[in-house]
Amino acid sequence: MPLFTFVLGLMFIPICLGISRMFGLYACVKECESHVFTLFGKVIGTIDKPGLNFPLSIFGPRALLIPFFGKSYTVSTAMRQHYLRSQMVNSEEGTPMGVGIWYEMQVQDPVAFLFTNANPDGSLQANVTSSTISTLSNLEMEKMLEDRHSLSRTVRHTVSPLSEQWGYRLGSVYIRKVEFTDRLMVENITEKVVKRLVQVTSAMKQDGENRVGLIRSETAFKVSQKMAEAAAARPDVVGKELNAIAKNDPQVLNTVLEVMEVDNLLASDARVDVLPDGATMLVQLSDK
Repeated sequence: MPLFTFVLGLMFIPICLGISRMFGLYACVKECESHVFTLFGKVIGTIDKPGLNFPLSIFGPRALLIPFFGKSYTVSTAMRQHYLRSQMVNSEEGTPMGVGIWYEMQVQDPVAFLFTNANPDGSLQANVTSSTISTLSNLEMEKMLEDRHSLSRTVRHTVSPLSEQWGYRLGSVYIRKVEFTDRLMVENITEKVVKRLVQVTSAMKQDGENRVGLIRSETAFKVSQKMAEAAAARPDVVGKELNAIAKNDPQVLNTVLEVMEVDNLLASDARVDVLPDGATMLVQLSDK
């Protein structure tokens, strides 16, 4: 018997809850969600507080008539994002460009969202597209490519008033991509950029070689200058040392001079005639 009662209770509770919900005795509202209630074709109120809500305590006895003569609408108020790809615009130079627009939207007024516009999503998308095209058309290509942040704010300020009339709150709007749609033009621009990079690289290489050559020539000049100064200072230093040796020990000076003379003779590869020690006459040596 207790088991039967338990099973009966499990079956009875969902049935009671389903009947209560069908008659509108309570409503479960989720996060980022709003319920709009109408009676006899007129809006009597909305419930956007998350959790378990009782329309009877909010709208009074009229809530009992909603299941029969009215309707309950569920509207999501979560932030949504949308991206429009390759919207065609022409620059001031007449270049066809493809523009991508990313924007955020959130339902701020569920009643206006439901009953002001039959297709608010499509209208908002068309409005963002037309505003972007009118803002970017006939602009300089440089400005179109570089000033996307300020242009995005201009588009947002233009679209926001209409989006609020349709119950939307427009969030961030950003022009994410600006591209060339003409393939031949892209190839021509790529070729020009490659050629320009080659020219810049060659110029940088030549400038580097010129700088290296200049540094080498300056270094060689300074080295030769220092070598010349050293060569000019050598006789003075050697002369002073020889004078000092002559004052202190003339015999050492004579020995040093003889050694220097012999060293010069050896370095010159000159022919040397040798006379025997103690010879009384000149002995002439010939190659014959």
